[in-house]
Amino acid sequence: MRHHAIGGALLAVAMLAAGSAQAGGFSRGSADTDILYEPGQFDFRAGVTFVSPSRKITSDGDPGLIGKDYTESYFIPSIAAKVRLFDPLSCAGTYTQAYGGSVNYEGRLLPGKLREEFTVDEFALTCAAKFGMERGNFYVIGGAFVERFDYERVNSVIPGVANANLALDGTDYGYRLGVAYDIPEIAFRTQLLYRSSTSYGADGRFTLPAMGVDAAAFGTGNLPQNLELKIQSGIAPGWLAFGSIKWTDWSVQNQLAVSVPDFPPADSLDVYNWKDGWTVTAGVGHAFNDRISGLASLTWDQGVSTGWDLSSDTWTVALGGSVKDSWGGELRGGVGVSYLTSAEEVFGANAGRAVDSGWAYALNVGYKLSW
Repeated sequence: MRHHAIGGALLAVAMLAAGSAQAGGFSRGSADTDILYEPGQFDFRAGVTFVSPSRKITSDGDPGLIGKDYTESYFIPSIAAKVRLFDPLSCAGTYTQAYGGSVNYEGRLLPGKLREEFTVDEFALTCAAKFGMERGNFYVIGGAFVERFDYERVNSVIPGVANANLALDGTDYGYRLGVAYDIPEIAFRTQLLYRSSTSYGADGRFTLPAMGVDAAAFGTGNLPQNLELKIQSGIAPGWLAFGSIKWTDWSVQNQLAVSVPDFPPADSLDVYNWKDGWTVTAGVGHAFNDRISGLASLTWDQGVSTGWDLSSDTWTVALGGSVKDSWGGELRGGVGVSYLTSAEEVFGANAGRAVDSGWAYALNVGYKLSW
C-alpha cells in the first residue's frame, strides 16, 4: 500500500487552499508543523505560493474607483526544518507569512486611501513528543512563535497634489498546543492544534511632506486565535483521503486604531466588526507509483464580514503533485483556482461600496529533503 508516497504533496495543496484569496479575514500561510511527522533524522521543506486575485468595484462614492480592480498579487513563503533529537522527541523551526493584505485605490478622484499593505511574518519553534501505543503513536505538541507586524498606508489628502504616509511595525509572541494520533502502516493521522492570538501596539511615523509634518504614530489591533482539526487515512491501496476544519476567532478584530498625538487630524479608525470564521477542506490523493503522486482538494472559506467591509465567502479547487528524485529529495507543486463571491458594505464611512464576484489563481512550488 503506497500511502506514504502521497504525503509529500499534501503541503502544496494545503498552502494553496489556505492562501488563495484572503476570504477569512487576513489569513495567508500556515506554519509547516506537519514536518514533525516525517520519519527522517533531519528533514527540510521549503516552498512559495504565488497568489493573483482579481476583484472589481461596482459601486463607490468615488466615481474614479468604479470598475477598479483593487486587489494585488502576493507571495506566501514557507520554510521548515526538523530534527529528531532522540526517538520520542522531534522539534521543527518554521517560517511563513501568517497574515497579510494589500489593496490599491489609485485613480480615485476624492481624498482617501490610495494604497494599503500589511504583512505578518511568523518565526516558530514547535516540538512533538511521541508515545508508542498498542497500535500507533500518540503525540503531544507544543511550541512558541514570534510575529513581526509591518503596515504601510498612503492617503490622498488633496488628489494629485498632497499625499500622507503612515508606516507602523510591532512584535508580539504566542504559542501552539496540540495532540495527535497516527497509525503509520495505514497512513492514518488525526491532529488537533491550537494557535494563540496576538495583540499589537505598533509604532512608527506619519508624514505629510506638503505640510512639513513628520510625527510619531501609534496603532493598536488584534490577530485571532484558531483551532484546527485535521484527519487523513489510507482508503485503498495507493489512495488517501484527507480533510480539515478550522475555526478562527476573527471577532477579536473589531478595529485598527491609529493615533498621531502631535497631529490629531491624522488619527484614524478602520472598523471591521468581523464574525468568527470557518475553513473546511476535503480531498483525495493517489500514488501512481513509488515516485509520483497527486491529489485534489476543495476548500470553503467563510467570509467574516458583518457589513462593515468586503470579506465574503471563497471556494477553492486545488490540484497538487510530487515527484521523488534520485538524490533523496522530492519536488512538490500545485495550482489552485478560487471563486470570490460578491460583497457590499452597508455600515460605516464606505456604506454603499460593492464589489463583483471575482477569481484568484495560485501557483505553488516547493522542495523537500530528508537525511
